[in-house]
Amino acid sequence: MLRLMIGALFALCLATSAQADTAAKQYFGKAAEGSQQKASPYGSYAKGCLAGGVELPETGPRWQAMRLSRNRNWGHPETIEFIERLSKKAAAQPGWKGLYIGDISQPRGGPMLSGHRSHQIGLDIDIWMLPATDLSLSRRERENISSVSLRRNEGAFVNSKWTKAHHEIIKAAASDKATARIFVFPGAKVQMCKDEKGNRAYLRKIRPWWGHHYHFHVRLNCPRGAKGCVDQAAPPKGDGCAEAQQWVNNILNPPPPKPRDPNAPAPKPRRELTLADLPQQCTSVLRSR
Repeated sequence: MLRLMIGALFALCLATSAQADTAAKQYFGKAAEGSQQKASPYGSYAKGCLAGGVELPETGPRWQAMRLSRNRNWGHPETIEFIERLSKKAAAQPGWKGLYIGDISQPRGGPMLSGHRSHQIGLDIDIWMLPATDLSLSRRERENISSVSLRRNEGAFVNSKWTKAHHEIIKAAASDKATARIFVFPGAKVQMCKDEKGNRAYLRKIRPWWGHHYHFHVRLNCPRGAKGCVDQAAPPKGDGCAEAQQWVNNILNPPPPKPRDPNAPAPKPRRELTLADLPQQCTSVLRSR
């Protein structure tokens, strides 16, 4: 009953509020469950929404969803299937029973009330670096437990908590055909480049990015036939190892800052996305029961 009342409230708000001025996150952040529609991602990873989102079960045979109070364990059905596949491979690693899953998307995707600018179409997944050794954590424990950082020297190197299992799990994620790219801190990419002795093709998908030392971020391709979904451009050709090494070099020996034009106007603050910025289908996603 409460969820029906919330749905009715959404419809009222959408009909009466000044949509052009209201941040879209205020609508999508309040959605309690997915829409009763065919599963479809609309727009791009950082400007879109998700119809027919599926909730990742809070606890599965080889995973647990973390930070349940955020209600961000929703994704496209293919995202849920990917987690099931990857968790099987993770559970085969020594000391791992599966995966701890961080943020995916809100029930109807869209901009979030806090945190990510991406994760809007149900195809992004944050996977904790902490080995999942206990899959019976309570809701309270999942709010209070923290992942583990694997970086050293501000991300230039991995630390002693990095293991071969981390390499194999990230490799498995990157080798999956559904994966578009993976974001991880530069030192991890460089370490994987050094350690890989076999087929290196999967390394192309692993991209260095700031942060991402407590978790790695998997981004999936738009599902086949999802006409409203906008794929990110493919990674540059090659294994990307030289680029990652340059990131590390810049961490260890930062280049001098670029000179600033004193007459240049101050940068404008980032504007919040409104419903008018999102694909038209996102309004129907919000209005759907």
